[in-house]
Amino acid sequence: MNFEVGSIVEGKVTGIKPFGAFVALNDEIQGLIHISEISHGYVKDINDVLKVGDTVKVKVLSIDEEGKKISLSIRQTQEAPAPGPKKERRPAKKAAAANDSSKGFNTLEAKLKEWLKESTDRQAQLNKRLKK
Repeated sequence: MNFEVGSIVEGKVTGIKPFGAFVALNDEIQGLIHISEISHGYVKDINDVLKVGDTVKVKVLSIDEEGKKISLSIRQTQEAPAPGPKKERRPAKKAAAANDSSKGFNTLEAKLKEWLKESTDRQAQLNKRLKK
């Protein structure tokens, strides 16, 4: 393999799968761009970004000479977008959570007592049936 980790090369997209895109770097060598390395933003469907036959500029992330696998990235060849304005977060619904008796340690303790009582009652019923 004539490629080095960190080098930027051009390749042609030869196949697309849900997890990434295969790119031919030359006639003999192919690499894979994982879906997380396609763009700085979220990519739901690779087909929205790449098509088979597209020529792409990629950075070589890693080379596994034994397995003959090359990991590639388009994202790392592009400048990261400037961070946008921060989204305002809604305040947590603390009042509703405080009134919810299905959550929290104290209610777990109460539920445990309830479960133990149910279990004891069931065991008593089973014992009655066995004695008949």
